[in-house]
Amino acid sequence: MFRAFCLVALLCGSISSSRAGDLPNGDPKAEGLRVETLAKLEPVLAKVVAERKVAGVSTLIARHGKIVHMTTVGLRDVETRKPIERSTLFRIASMSKPITSAAVMILVDEGKIKLDDPVAKYLPEFKSPMILSRDSKSLDSYSTTPAVRPITIHQLLTHTSGLSYRFSGRPILAPLYVEFGVSDGLAETPGTIGDNVKRLARLPLYAQPGTEWEYSLSTDVLGRLIEVVSGLTFDRFLREKLFAPLGMNDTGFLVPQTSRDRLATLYTQNDDNTIRRLPDSPIQLGTLVYSGTFPNWDTGHYYSGGAGLTSSITDYARFLQMILNKGQLDGVRVLKAESVAAMTRNQIGGLIIPPWGNGEGFGYGFGVVREANLYKDMAGVGALSWSGFFHTYFWVDVQHELIGIIMSQITPARDLHMGGDFKTLTYQALVD
Repeated sequence: MFRAFCLVALLCGSISSSRAGDLPNGDPKAEGLRVETLAKLEPVLAKVVAERKVAGVSTLIARHGKIVHMTTVGLRDVETRKPIERSTLFRIASMSKPITSAAVMILVDEGKIKLDDPVAKYLPEFKSPMILSRDSKSLDSYSTTPAVRPITIHQLLTHTSGLSYRFSGRPILAPLYVEFGVSDGLAETPGTIGDNVKRLARLPLYAQPGTEWEYSLSTDVLGRLIEVVSGLTFDRFLREKLFAPLGMNDTGFLVPQTSRDRLATLYTQNDDNTIRRLPDSPIQLGTLVYSGTFPNWDTGHYYSGGAGLTSSITDYARFLQMILNKGQLDGVRVLKAESVAAMTRNQIGGLIIPPWGNGEGFGYGFGVVREANLYKDMAGVGALSWSGFFHTYFWVDVQHELIGIIMSQITPARDLHMGGDFKTLTYQALVD
């Protein structure tokens, strides 16, 4: 164990050099953080790696638009001994959702769509939706009732559309998603998002639109909406309208052959919580299907707006800094300030999202800490956050102009507290 710990220690450290296109580096002390407190983070992460609970992990803290601390610990591939690096690529899964939501708001800014538009105006397959009756007893004898209102773009953005995920395991609905071949976007999926959305639209909704918050494939539907309205494939729209203007050169759906050596390997846990490499074939657990190889599927054309992107930690920091800057970065504006304001405030009224550590409200793609602050989030009122299925997480503290991101690649992850430890130490380091 001691030798393993020493090896990990050699592979970890605060990164002082920046790559072209990254946010500029800043002096943590000058930006209001205690260097001696930040120094405690590396040993905490190194211990988790040494205990083989995770292969490697990367963290980034930015304040006032500058990277003030970055740590890479452990390996991106245990079998080949390749270390986690500043440029390592990660499957960000549901951290794709804020990016897709921003892309939708670009269309709003351009006057091509309105938030209260029925989605059926652009995707007619969603005309006349039906609601699954809660008193239905079996897959063979379920009943439905007509929806009292259409699904709107606003409801897709806020996950109040009535759609669901197959991995949610909802009685009757999840098996229906499986039967009709609806993909959650976490594995190789034949066809396109248009094909998947048409399959999804044939099935009943979980709830009346606008009445309940249900984590769902709504963001994948938004990806298809973007294609129909813009006339571009979803991946091209993101590249031209978001990634290129923001300098996010390492973010996309399919990892190029020349960059695949930088993609972190996906691991899972043994019964004793140590790691083992996942096989290349998709994994199925009940209604959940996921894979570590979908970013390398050369013939794939399914671009999941809710789960499909890969990115580097420094690329994602650029996206979040744009949000913190109210729509612009390095003199380039990609969103109107009022659109970012709409994205980052609670949009679900008195509905409350589950206690996943992302506040109790929801904007457009972000969990939001509301004034009630039921879950006592350290980042405080107005903070934004979300996480990804493969163990990635971020938060944005608007009041303190602070960004925190942590990325690793393991699923499921039992008894891992890296994200919480990282956030706690960051706030202990914050002078003000």
